Amino acid sequence: MTTEVPSSSTERYRAVQDSEEFGRLRHAVRSFVFPMTVAFFLWYALYVLLSAYARGFMSAKIVGNINVALVFGLLQFVSTFLIAWYYSRYAARKIDPLAEKIHADLTAGDKPIEKGSGD
Repeated sequence: MTTEVPSSSTERYRAVQDSEEFGRLRHAVRSFVFPMTVAFFLWYALYVLLSAYARGFMSAKIVGNINVALVFGLLQFVSTFLIAWYYSRYAARKIDPLAEKIHADLTAGDKPIEKGSGD
């Protein structure tokens, strides 16, 4: 005897969206994305504000023709790559396992579930 899965894919995806696992996945994504976005925006805003209002500080020479503004500008690129690297590690550790479980549960729904099979 088999148990039928929801008839339409819309119902199946709605069930996944309402599941506790999907809620945990959304929480894991948001707990990284929102704070990191705010931190990066503040870091970028600091660069822009210093460039606009602290010209003396930003034009201070460090070595040769390299000044503080150039170093801050290059650090914007460095921070972008660091955030991307950190996100890939975070995703592999926290997000991907949750997403893979949800995907496995969803694709397992493509096959009828047999009652009494021990699963």
